[in-house]
Amino acid sequence: MSPDLYLPELLAPAGSPEALSAAIGAGADAVYLGGTHLNARMNAHNFDRAALAEGVDLAHKAGGRVYLTLNTMVYDRELAEALDAAYEAAECGIDGLIVADIGAALAIHKALPTLPLHASTQASAHNAYGGQALAKRGFCRYVLAREASLEDMKAAVKHSGIEVEVFVHGALCVSHSGQCLFSSIVGGRSGNRGLCAQPCRLPYTAKGQKGKPQNEYPLSLKDLSLARHVPALIDAGVASLKIEGRMKSPEYVGGVVSVWRKLLDEKRNATDGEMAYLAELFSRDGFTDGYFCQCISPDMLGMRSEEAKTVTAKAEKQVRTDKPNGFLPLDMSVTAKADEPLTLTASAPLFRQGYESNQTVSITVTGDIPDTALNRPTNRETLEKQLSRLGGSDYILRKLTVSLDDGLMIPVSKLNALRRAAVEALDEARKAAMAAAVSQRNATDKSADAPSCDVAAANHAAVTNTARFRRPEQIPAEAEDFFDLIYLPMDTWKPVQKGQAQRGVILPPVAFDQELDEVKQRLTLLLNQGALHFLLSNEGHLPLMQEILVENPHIAPENVVFHGDFRLNVGNRLSAAHLLSHGYRDLLLSPELTQPRLRDLCGLSPSAAGAVVYGRMPLMLLEKCLITALYPAGKIKSHLPLPYGKCGEACAVCHADKAAMVDRRGMTFPVLREYPHRNLVVNSLPLSMTDKGDVLDHLGVMQRHYIFTIETADEVRMVIKAAKDGKALDGEVRRLPKS
Repeated sequence: MSPDLYLPELLAPAGSPEALSAAIGAGADAVYLGGTHLNARMNAHNFDRAALAEGVDLAHKAGGRVYLTLNTMVYDRELAEALDAAYEAAECGIDGLIVADIGAALAIHKALPTLPLHASTQASAHNAYGGQALAKRGFCRYVLAREASLEDMKAAVKHSGIEVEVFVHGALCVSHSGQCLFSSIVGGRSGNRGLCAQPCRLPYTAKGQKGKPQNEYPLSLKDLSLARHVPALIDAGVASLKIEGRMKSPEYVGGVVSVWRKLLDEKRNATDGEMAYLAELFSRDGFTDGYFCQCISPDMLGMRSEEAKTVTAKAEKQVRTDKPNGFLPLDMSVTAKADEPLTLTASAPLFRQGYESNQTVSITVTGDIPDTALNRPTNRETLEKQLSRLGGSDYILRKLTVSLDDGLMIPVSKLNALRRAAVEALDEARKAAMAAAVSQRNATDKSADAPSCDVAAANHAAVTNTARFRRPEQIPAEAEDFFDLIYLPMDTWKPVQKGQAQRGVILPPVAFDQELDEVKQRLTLLLNQGALHFLLSNEGHLPLMQEILVENPHIAPENVVFHGDFRLNVGNRLSAAHLLSHGYRDLLLSPELTQPRLRDLCGLSPSAAGAVVYGRMPLMLLEKCLITALYPAGKIKSHLPLPYGKCGEACAVCHADKAAMVDRRGMTFPVLREYPHRNLVVNSLPLSMTDKGDVLDHLGVMQRHYIFTIETADEVRMVIKAAKDGKALDGEVRRLPKS
């Protein structure tokens, strides 16, 4: 580990003013917190304007930064609210905003171009291409997916071009962030809107399994802790280490931060005792570092026991949340000359440890002219003793330079007064320096409009039907006539044959940097085989495809068409307009939109904005294999090639698309394998609007998309026939929400 590396910023959660104070007191370099609107922890205490201003002042005085979360999907009518929140935060002196929504970020960046924007983990950036795309949107930092390994972190730092923040401690979502619709679609509480009901912490069984399940809680992960990997994290060059826990107590925050502060300062890994202490504060059957170490296994699963809650309550009582002193290193220089006023110069960093911590502020204060000593002159030891008494302040003396003439007498009371004056002046100077930065940020005219929606709306558009399948054998002949464009995953795509509809390629929603070589090879092969349509679902997909086209100049880029998937979470016209004017021909809008919101957005451009109108919606995209948690993995004879044949029955049901989990109500959720080894949980009921063509016409949904997951070719025929006839499907279905 290089001794010259900056330490990464230690970023702590602040779900309340008390937690903020505990975090700063325990040594956090920065905190993140939510306002009263548009943050992904709406059930936390959160901060109104007065509390925000007070919290920023407290943190800044101690050299800490404060970031406000506006990290939910934003609807059209909320864009003005998002801008108001950004202005208010800037006026309070906030150091940055954590944003997930593209449209909101564009509006904020235009109005406040120097206010730092950090892309939330909800933006689903998991590789360097994602970071590059976000940089073009105005972001200066992004939170890498929790599932990233150490090697992926290094690649992101090296190639993204902006700062990389990583989670290092706290609860783990089992689904890739920004890609979870389980709580929203099944429970009516959107995780992308800060209201997740945590269905992943509930029990499930495997479909068709008798007796005790392989794991009763197959979606519940242990908490993350990378406290055993601190030197590796420092070496990786990440800008910020993030602790999760805005719903946690101040005692938890203070206790966890205090351990991480010590580990960072000493550049070492946690001891067994420190890991045990962290587990006492909160854990779910201990901790996991499976993603970081690329050791993804059933050992990552864990639940919170009643016994653990008792242990936590006891541990929290022993945590001191009183603010300790002295996290800002202070350099002082005192000059005592005969016939000259006593002078004391003090300088300290504007912020605590972390990137850009080299900004310093200096002040000089003066006192009385020293007297001539009659018997016991003031010596250097006395000066050092009195000037280093910084208790009650945010400073700790790092260096003292003394220039002292012989034979002078300086009363202790005057030295103390000089020290207090210096600390007070330095506090004010640092506060003014921060305020100056805020003033510069606010110099932008607040009447500036948000980015314009420059995609012309069409009054009329023909209905376009598109569909996605998992495998070519699911596609009946009727589909070739009904659908204008049929998508297949990158790993099952086949060139179009005579009489078939155009074949589009679905890019894998997640591809870490270590996987990109294979992904690029496959996509290049498909381009050379005639693929022209590509369904993109992630910020990093467009720069990836553009790079491939540059590397293959024999392929005419004007013939290659990019389509935006619903996974982009487009929920407002700014997001839609920006994407449509920057490389996308059309977009599937967020499946969380109600019918009125769909109507408003489809009116932007009926031929370019559409919606899913049939299919079992993907609810979760999992890095941790759910199928092996549900089904036994004993040795069985299998004709399947590796890696399919190595997990026994789990691989058999996986390969046959027969895996499913059953909830407490008896609802069955199919679990499918995604390239190359991920799992996809889809809804128990299909959405179906086959009998609601008039409603879709009224909403302006002219681009209509069908998702086929576990359907056979015969079942696909039934869906197509129902849509042609305007009839309802047999059985229970979901509808597009009316409100």
